[in-house]
Amino acid sequence: MSKIELANKLNEQFKNSSAQDVIKYFLKEYKGTIALSSSLAAEDQALTDILLKEDKEAKIFTLDTGRLHPETYDVMDATNLKYNIKIDVFFPNENSVQELYQTQGVNGQYESIEKRKNCCGIRKIEPLKRALKGLDIWVTGLRASQSVTRVQMPLVEYDAHFDVIKINPIINWSEEDVWNYIKENKVPYNKLHDKEFPSIGCAPCTRAVKEGEDIRAGRWWWENPEHKECGLHKK
Repeated sequence: MSKIELANKLNEQFKNSSAQDVIKYFLKEYKGTIALSSSLAAEDQALTDILLKEDKEAKIFTLDTGRLHPETYDVMDATNLKYNIKIDVFFPNENSVQELYQTQGVNGQYESIEKRKNCCGIRKIEPLKRALKGLDIWVTGLRASQSVTRVQMPLVEYDAHFDVIKINPIINWSEEDVWNYIKENKVPYNKLHDKEFPSIGCAPCTRAVKEGEDIRAGRWWWENPEHKECGLHKK
């Protein structure tokens, strides 16, 4: 059975299952080759709690782009302390970052989509490839209602770009579902969420949203909505 066929089978099998049941199955069946990629945002924090309640040794990693908000480091520290873990951290290649500065400056990402995606590629995509090496299952905190680019994402899919099966256990959760879980389970969260930051990435590319704006409006706000992905979750 190909990975595409397996993903389709699993998607059908778990399409009506709870996030907890999905996580329980995959942690058991793919122990040692499954990991959550966490941006330390609310969705990933909820999933961190779910994973670690099921398996205290569950693998969780994050990407430190070198341009994160101070509050993101604070929630990383709080998470490590609460669960007595050390989230794995992957950094961009030093030489690639130096070359990035030399070719497009400190804030070249504002000048064009190409330059912004080049920055994302160096700071996020390449480290993610290293993080996913040897894994069979990639767990994400994606939700369908986050943006127009994610509406059609299934619960389980084959990601050809990274050659891995990706599961999105809370794909059908609402924002209210996420916050109810965080409050009920006393999960540490990024305090920028209290300052109208529903979606949090690198500091230069994230701002607070205004009343009535889409929850992803604060990410790469100078670009059109259909372009607002960094390449981590492209089809």
